Amino acid sequence: MTEAINIIAEKRDRAGKGVARAARREGKVPAIIYGNKLDPLAIKVDEGDINKLIKKPGFFTQIFAVDLEGSNHQVLARDIQFHPVSERPLHIDFYRFNENTKITMEIPVVFVNEDISPGLKRGGVLNIVRREIELSCSPLKIPQEIEIDLEGTEIGESIHITALNLPEGTEPITDRDFTIATVAAPTVMKTEEEEAQEAADSEDSESEATEGEAADAEG
Repeated sequence: MTEAINIIAEKRDRAGKGVARAARREGKVPAIIYGNKLDPLAIKVDEGDINKLIKKPGFFTQIFAVDLEGSNHQVLARDIQFHPVSERPLHIDFYRFNENTKITMEIPVVFVNEDISPGLKRGGVLNIVRREIELSCSPLKIPQEIEIDLEGTEIGESIHITALNLPEGTEPITDRDFTIATVAAPTVMKTEEEEAQEAADSEDSESEATEGEAADAEG
């Protein structure tokens, strides 16, 4: 489980554009806490603290513990609005959850062991169909990434979602066995015989050059 990051918040007396603008003039970011079958809460948080957090990777998968005047709310950031010119954060939606909550998240895919894939070593091309996979999981067990091992993959081979060992508590949002990546053939692929012939030709050329240099030296 990812350790929660604390955020200090204050209540907003009411919602509305005028109140939100006043909060921004104070150096605060208007926000709302909703979900878990409870009434929404209008809050404001320090803009400097938020700017530090959004610059770090995984902002939308990070659990936050919002301290609202003595009460604690376990949340995820689900949406953030920015000013189109200054890019200042204008508003944040925080989603309140409990241990039984299931959410849908897009998790990035990373590929490992490309250097020991027979297909890629022969000139094949890794064609990535999906760089992210949409998964259903608990907010307490959001994977940072899904690792796909390319060891042993051959040209023409496809990697499907059902071939992956997904982390415990996570599952695809669809039953369809969709493709994540393929090892495609290059435009021109060398056969083993062609590679061996090129190596032999190279050795012959080096041998001829050496003999020519020796003859010049004797002359």
